[in-house]
This record gives sequence, structure tokens and C-alpha cells, in this order.
Amino acid sequence: MAKVTNNYDANSISILEGLEAVRKRPGMYIGSVSTKGLNHLIYEIVDNSVDEHLAGYCSKIYVTLEKDGTAVITDNGRGIPVGINAKTGLPAVEVVFTMLHAGGKFGDGGYKISGGLHGVGASVVNALSEWLEVTIKKDGVVYRQRYERGKVMYPLEQIGTCRKNDTGTSVRFLPDGDIFDKTYFKAEAIKGRLHETAYLNPDLTIIFENKRFSEEEKIEYHEEEGICAYVKDMNQGKEVIHDVIYFKKIKDGIEVEVAFQFVDEFQENMLGFCNNIYTQEGGTHLVGFKTKFTTIINQYARELGVLKEKDNNFTGLDVRNGMTAIVAIKHPAPRFEGQTKTKLDNPDAGTVVSAVTSDEVQLYFDRNLEQLKAVIACAEKSAKIRKAEERTKTNLLSKSKFSIDSNGKLANCESKKAEECEVFIVEGDSAGGSAKTARNRRTQAILPIRGKILNVEKASIDKVLANAEIKTMINSFGCGFLEGYGNDFDISKLRYDKIIIMTDADVDGAHIDTLLLTFFYRFMPELINQGHVYIATPPLYRAELKKAPKADKASKKTAGSSKTKADKSKTVQYLYDDKALERYKELHASGTFTLQRYKGLGEMDPEQLWETTLNPETRILKQVEIEDARMATEVTSMLMGSDVPPRRAFIHAHANEAEIDA
Repeated sequence: MAKVTNNYDANSISILEGLEAVRKRPGMYIGSVSTKGLNHLIYEIVDNSVDEHLAGYCSKIYVTLEKDGTAVITDNGRGIPVGINAKTGLPAVEVVFTMLHAGGKFGDGGYKISGGLHGVGASVVNALSEWLEVTIKKDGVVYRQRYERGKVMYPLEQIGTCRKNDTGTSVRFLPDGDIFDKTYFKAEAIKGRLHETAYLNPDLTIIFENKRFSEEEKIEYHEEEGICAYVKDMNQGKEVIHDVIYFKKIKDGIEVEVAFQFVDEFQENMLGFCNNIYTQEGGTHLVGFKTKFTTIINQYARELGVLKEKDNNFTGLDVRNGMTAIVAIKHPAPRFEGQTKTKLDNPDAGTVVSAVTSDEVQLYFDRNLEQLKAVIACAEKSAKIRKAEERTKTNLLSKSKFSIDSNGKLANCESKKAEECEVFIVEGDSAGGSAKTARNRRTQAILPIRGKILNVEKASIDKVLANAEIKTMINSFGCGFLEGYGNDFDISKLRYDKIIIMTDADVDGAHIDTLLLTFFYRFMPELINQGHVYIATPPLYRAELKKAPKADKASKKTAGSSKTKADKSKTVQYLYDDKALERYKELHASGTFTLQRYKGLGEMDPEQLWETTLNPETRILKQVEIEDARMATEVTSMLMGSDVPPRRAFIHAHANEAEIDA
């Protein structure tokens, strides 16, 4: 290891010029360098085109995935300005693509409403691309400029002419393979995002085309009914209680648009947007709507005599039981938490949404009494179920007499500092025994589970909480579970920073992984959202080079008789998939090594398990992320739910993508 010097002077300060900071820390700007971050590059450019639409100048956006791995986003907006920027002396388009916090979204830059307020979108995409070309049609002239890894390759040049009314911007880029884990765009996620954008902008048309081999398709997204159509699509196949309720109003410079509908299911599905940006973690606009809607329904329930004087009010969760809703606002100066814009932080957004909801919802229900009664009936039903569930939870969880450290399953760690602790959920007692022996007892806890846990997607809450394995996990983690069942989930009480699923590398292990992830997603989604859930990657094979011919006695005396760990590391190699095995075979002739295939974790001795799967220095962990919350909900319901035909159709459609474990 290189020696660390003690010198800390003026020359120790590094200056990252231009877009170097983005390339050095890409996760700060796009969230991650996984497929989620990769797709985010497209969204950043699309959002800029949508801003043109919001300004009244763009009606069509084209998104194309080319055969060569590039993405092309084209719009018919005004075209990025090409004139010389007085402050920099550079063409405006060059400023936009090469400088952070530059764009037309600041001050009086030309956009009243915008999603990309940070002014980093275009420049970040440029910085994280192997190359990027921007083509602009403006004032009858076609301009082009090329960049490579954020650096200008040649000055902005005129490459042709066009009609004066033919305007717009086209951006083509190739993601940098040195930055991203994979550079293959995920079409399904992109289509979902584009369709969502079309719902939110009923006057906008988006054309998506995939030209990649075996994926060829062309789809046009145009939703004249806007978010009403979005709600209807989300409720397809469900028993709806009433027609979609919709209102739109501008107050204090903020546009509020809401559509909601109740279905006969025990669920809540609410999505929030600000300036077309999906706020995955919610924010003030959703709080404003939820709070006011709850107040209104309780007022009506008392006026109609559904709630008596002695009765407690319905909770917010009761009131929203069965609700599917879209809350979309347009804000002139939105403030998000973080560049990836997952949570809205403007207090005035909550105030305005609350006021508009109060006016519009009461006006609607005053005129539609039967629909009001249907909504209150949903709240009544939910309150009864909730009270029964809370009793169930109390019986099954709160009255447990045993300590989580001595329940016969959890082998807890010694440290009480959650930030340094991790718990491994292990399949079976055999693997659990090896893991308990191999682990670092100070920071690593082992929780064995028996076989496959309950599929919570198909089970009622009483069956879920009656399941011994699920009960043990809830008790062990310490943070409670979904707020809909007692309002007790508190991420700050989580006892372990990492929850690691460690199962056999086979089909059964994958099935257990899926069941556990379904449980986490439905009952403890914040564990995933905040990056606490991981999947361990145990090896499939152990390859060991055969011993060389025995050395003479003199050599033995010189070298020593015992084999060191360093010697062993040279002869033993763990292989994690069949591709790694093939590469190993290419490097070593047949007969020069022995090969062991692990059928399960229980076949590893404690030392091997530590080396491969438990040791933080050598193990491979996959962090579980949610790339698209809406798609995740739909896919989870489809794959793990009771409705067979959609699942069968999905399997048929994606069968060629499966990896067969022979």
C-alpha cells in the first residue's frame, strides 16, 4: 500500500476543471452508474425538450435507440441559442454543454416553468458520454458541434440550411463505458418514462423508436385525456368505485392538477409530479393533498352521521384506502432535495395544493353525493380492517416474550452501532451453521430461515403476520413495518445498516430471493429506497491448481513445510458464473486443476464461506435498487400475484432473455 504523506498545504488542494468533477463523481449527478443512471442520461435531455414544450414552442419529441448503442433525442422547439454569450465569449450552445449550472432556466432566461432547474442536465450527459453531437436548426441554418468526454472537438460550425420555420435541437450521444457498468439502454424503463411524460402533457406527442437488433419497434405516445387517462390505465382490470374525479386550477402562480379514482382493493397508489418530474419520495405537494383530503372526508363523514361524536376520525390511510391518484403541479421555482429530484421541498406548494383541493373537492362532492358516499364507504371498510389488523399485530408481535437475541434463530452481533452492523438472511440451518462460525461476530448477524417464506402478494395480513419467518424478520430488524398496519415503521430504528440476502446460487435460491424482495417491497419499501437491502453473490465453482512435483528436502527446509495463505491464493480461485469458468479453462489446460461445483452454501466450510461471501474485503454484493417505482409495482403484482394470464404472457415475451442453469 502506498505511503500516505503528512503534507497538507496549498498544493494539496485538487481543482477539477470543467466537467472533470462530473466524471470523478457521476453518482452525485445521476444517482448511480447502473442501468438506472444510464437511462437517466436520456431523461435529462428529454426533460430539456419538455421544458421547450412547457414554454409553448415544442409539440414533438423523438427518442431513438440506434443500432450502434447511441441515443438520439430530437425536438421541434426553438433550438438552443447559437449566438455568442457575452460573459464567456463562447457560443451559447457550447456554454450549455460544457459548463455546469448554465442554461436558460435561471433568472430571466426564457423559461417560466422548468424541470431542469439545476442547469446541469446537458453538461452532465456530455461529461459522461464517450462522444456527443448536438445539431441545431435555427433561423434557416443548421449548426453542429461535437464533444468527446465533455471536451470540445471543434468550434460550432454551419453544416447546411433549412426552412426558417424548421427549428429544433437534436442530441446524439454514446455513453462512456469507462463510467457505466453497462452501456445498453433499458428500453422498457424508457418507454414507461416517455408514456408518463405524454400523460402529463396532453398536447405533446412523443415518438419512440428502437432500432436495435431483435428489439425493433416504433411507438407514438399522445394522451389527449392527460392524467385522467393515466389514472384509468393504472386501474385497468380493477373494480372501480366511481368515475375519475379531475380538477385543475392556478393559484399564486402555481398550477395544480389532480385526478383520482377509488377501486375496490386494499391499496393506495398515489404519484406526485412537479414540472413533469416524478417525485418518488413525495414532498410538500403530496402532503398538502393528503392532509386536506383526509380533513374533508372526516368532515363529510360526521355531517352524514357515518362517524358519531364518540368515534375517532378516519386516519389518512383509511381515507386513501383504494385511492389511485395523480397530483401534478407546475411551479416557477421548485426546490428539490438532490439533483435527481426525488422529493419536493417548497412549503408554498403544500399550501397551494391544500387550498385548491379544499375548494375543488368540496365543490365536486357537494354536487355528487353518491360518489361521496362511495368514497366514505371505502374509508369505513379500511378502518374496520385496520383495527382488526392492529389487533392481529399486537397478538403476534408485541406480546412476544422472547428476546430477538435468544429466539433460537437470530445469531446477533456484538456491536450496537447500526451503521457498522449487517444481518445475513441465510437459507437453511446448514448454511446458517457455517455462517455463524465464519462471520465476524462483532458486526455480522446471521438469521437462518426455513425454506421459502410466504408470498405476501397473495396473502392477507393475518397470514403474513402469522408466518414465523416473517415475524422473526420484523422483530430482528427493529424498525417495524408498513405504516398502513399500525403506523409504526421507523427507519431510524433499523438495527442493521445492511440487510443481505444470502441464498444458494440456484433456482430455489433465486425463488427465495424473489419472495424476500417482494416482502421488503410491500411491507418495508424504505429499506430498499434508502439502500439497505443487498443480495450476496456466492461462487458457483472452486478451482484449484494441482500441486507441482514434490520438492527435495533442501528446498523444503528453505521454504518451510506449511502452506501460507498467499500460496493458497495463488492456487485457489473462486468462479462466480459459467463465463468465468470458461475463461479459467482457456487459461489452464485440462487436467492441471481440480474443480468443485457448489450445490449450495452448506457445502462450503466456514473458511471458504468467509473468503467468498462474508468478508467485506473480498465479497461481491449487489445492492437492490428500484429503477422505476411505477413499473416495479406493476411487475411485482403481475409476477407474484394471483392473476395467471398476464404472468404467462410476460414469460412468453421474455423467455429468450432467461439464463438457464444447467
